[in-house]
Amino acid sequence: MPLYKPMLRVRLLHWNAAEALSTKDRLLGSGFQVEYDQEFDSALLRQWREDPPNAFVIDLSRLPSHGREIAIALRQSPKTRQVPIVFCDGAPEKLKRIKDVLPDAAYCTGDELVKTLKLVRPLRTPVKPLDMMNRYGSRTTAQKLGIGEGSTVALIDPPRDLSTILGELPKGIEFVEQRGAVTLCFVHSADDLRADMSRARSLARMTKLWIVWRKKSAAAHDGVTEGLVRETGIALGLVDYKICAIDKTWSAMLFAQRK
Repeated sequence: MPLYKPMLRVRLLHWNAAEALSTKDRLLGSGFQVEYDQEFDSALLRQWREDPPNAFVIDLSRLPSHGREIAIALRQSPKTRQVPIVFCDGAPEKLKRIKDVLPDAAYCTGDELVKTLKLVRPLRTPVKPLDMMNRYGSRTTAQKLGIGEGSTVALIDPPRDLSTILGELPKGIEFVEQRGAVTLCFVHSADDLRADMSRARSLARMTKLWIVWRKKSAAAHDGVTEGLVRETGIALGLVDYKICAIDKTWSAMLFAQRK
């Protein structure tokens, strides 16, 4: 027997506005109250924590890695941890990766969405996955950054102890001045963050663009934070989809050009 009856308040996450509006209309026609924003940012995540909906619907047909990381962030917060998450559509291999992390979420096709939402209920003992910083703790720095054997790596304003930071690298790595398969852009000051990211943002179309900054716990912390890096990237037309801890001093966030 369903726990909720319409009006069930649903928060829809979808990275294609036209498809999202079609889904929203279908849910509204079935008696649901639907909230949707075309752009996602950290301010919305804070808003959801302050006033959580009855369920989150995350479409996986576009940018499934974004949907996975947002779902993990929702589970890590006590204010949204018990709210049901419904994943809709998505390629089988992507679904498997998400199910391994969030086995107690609901999974359905677009045709099954209304029926699934009518059956969801708050989770009593939800799975709390590790955040991305800690999920890949056993991997080497090169593996975290996607630097494989024979990769080309472009460096922007690297520190003097770069070799220590990166550690042992795969064979055949070539450091280049520009257009590397992987780009590491080191940011050394909060005051220079926007200018540095503005110069590097065009590279997000042709490379894995990592913005790298010192953690708050680092002795030479320069005022750059994860939230500031993400918000600056979004303002410049970029989207973040991965974050990792390089070592005890440095963190990195991976950006792509917004489509």
